[in-house]
Amino acid sequence: MGAQPAVIVLAAGRGSRFLGADHKLAQRLGSATVFATTLRHAVATQLPVVVVTTQVFADVARRSVAARDVIVLPEVGTPGQEALGMGYSISSGVSAIPDAGGWLILPGDMPMVRSDTMLEVARELADHAVVFAQHKGVRGHPVGFSAELYSELVTLRGDEGARRLVARYPAIGVEVDDPGVLIDVDTEADLESVRLAQQGGTVPQQRL
Repeated sequence: MGAQPAVIVLAAGRGSRFLGADHKLAQRLGSATVFATTLRHAVATQLPVVVVTTQVFADVARRSVAARDVIVLPEVGTPGQEALGMGYSISSGVSAIPDAGGWLILPGDMPMVRSDTMLEVARELADHAVVFAQHKGVRGHPVGFSAELYSELVTLRGDEGARRLVARYPAIGVEVDDPGVLIDVDTEADLESVRLAQQGGTVPQQRL
């Protein structure tokens, strides 16, 4: 049996669209925070988990995963660090666990993605280069990349992320009964919707 895919949780962005006093990842969501909830679901898969974050959230990450699996980057916008961004975060996370059987990219601001959804995407990486979760036909996260794409993932830079790889290689969608794959916390309104959903209210409107 080959190596398991790893979950790469990305939490190094500025979250500039969130206008609250604190960073969106630090916002309360039930008994935890947005970030801690995302991490809890990732760890519950029992897949390897690597967290790419900044110093502000490093301690939170270390409470969920081993210190060696927390990659601390300078904050985006740091002088002399022009290459930082989502692409660089992905590259850093993948480089930290090069022998994984693929990598699932999960933004840290998506606390509603279920553990079983991540596992469904991970299973498909045995047969496909690029796999993404989708709900009612709409593409969401996580997005998984097979081990054969390692050399391309580790050269990513800037804010583009991995879009060009998704466009270049055959990608399949895994249909899941999990609206959380479409829900990120970008704004205060997003946060309130997620809080309502967590309390058993209406699931937030899907993001297109």
